[in-house]
Amino acid sequence: MPQAYMAETGHEATGAKPADSAVRRFLSGWRGPGVWRRGLVIGALALLLGLLMLMHAEIPNRVGNLGSLTETFLPWLGLFIPVLLALAVLRRSASALIALLLPALVWINLFGGLLAPKSHSGGDLMVVTHNVNADNPDPVHTAKAVAAAGGDVVALEELKPDAVPVYERALASTYPHHSVQGTVGLWSKYPLSEARPVDIKMGWTRALRATVGTPRGPLAVYVAHLPSVRVKFNAGFTAGQRDDSAAALGQAIARERGKRVVLLGDLNGTMNDRSLAPVTSQLRSAQGAAGDGFGFSWPASFPMARIDQIMVRGVSPVAAWTLPDTGSDHLPVAARVKL
Repeated sequence: MPQAYMAETGHEATGAKPADSAVRRFLSGWRGPGVWRRGLVIGALALLLGLLMLMHAEIPNRVGNLGSLTETFLPWLGLFIPVLLALAVLRRSASALIALLLPALVWINLFGGLLAPKSHSGGDLMVVTHNVNADNPDPVHTAKAVAAAGGDVVALEELKPDAVPVYERALASTYPHHSVQGTVGLWSKYPLSEARPVDIKMGWTRALRATVGTPRGPLAVYVAHLPSVRVKFNAGFTAGQRDDSAAALGQAIARERGKRVVLLGDLNGTMNDRSLAPVTSQLRSAQGAAGDGFGFSWPASFPMARIDQIMVRGVSPVAAWTLPDTGSDHLPVAARVKL
C-alpha cells in the first residue's frame, strides 16, 4: 500500500477514531501526581462554600445584618456547586472534586428534604395568604383570582384604605365573614369572632387575631405583615424594625390560649432567617412539613425566596403550595390542614 495512502488513513490503519483519541487524552490528564496539585484554588473555594452553608448561623448580624441576608438566600448558594464541579473537571483536579463533597453534602442535608414530595390529599380546611400589593393596578382581578383558588380562609396583606371596599365587594359572595384591621384583612366562609388588632410595634396596625368557628371547632388565626427589609450599600441588610416586630408577634403568639393556631402573612423573611426565631420557634411551616419544593413566593416575576408564610401549631398540614400570579408582586401561598 502506498505510504501517502497510509498517512491519510492513519486512523483507519490503527483502528482509532478521533473521538476515542480525545477521550484518551482527557483521561490521561487524570494520571500522575499533578491531578492532586492542580485546582487547589477551586478546592479552596469549594471548602469555603461548604463552611459558609454549614456555619451560616455563626455569621454575625452586627455588620449590615449579613447573617440574615445570607440565610434569606441560602438555598441559592447551591448554584455554585455545579459551577465549581465544571471547573474541577476542566482542570482535571481530583483534590477539587473531593473538596466539593463538603458543600454538596451540606446542601443536601439542609434542603434535600424539601425536594421530596410530601403533600397528601384530604384536610379539613384550606387557608390562603396573599400580599396583594398596595400599588396593585387591578385589585378586582386579584381578589377574584384569590377567591377562585377555593380557600376556606383567606388572609390579605398590604390593603390600602381606598382599596378595601373593592376587595370587600369582590369577595363578599364567597366569604360572608371578614375583618379588616389596618392594612391586613381576614375573609372566611365560617363565622369570625374576637377579631382584634395585634400590636407589632409599627405605629399602625399590620396584624390581627381572630377566631374562626370551623365545623371542627375554634381555630385561632393570626394575620401579620412584618416590616419590609432593604439592602443598602451604606447600611447592608436593614431589618431592625422587622426584627422588633417579629419579637412582638412572637410574644402575642406565646400568650395565645387557643390550642390550634394558624399564622398567615408576609413575614418578610424565610424560615432560615434567625431573626424570625421568636415566631418560628413556636410554629412549624406548612411548606416545610407538607409542601413539594421550596415554594418561593417573591418576587412574582421570578420567585427567589419564600417570605410569605403559613405556619401552624396544634394542627397538621397535609399539603402546601403556591398559587398562580394574580397581578401582585407576590404569589399567593396556600395550605390544607387537618384540625
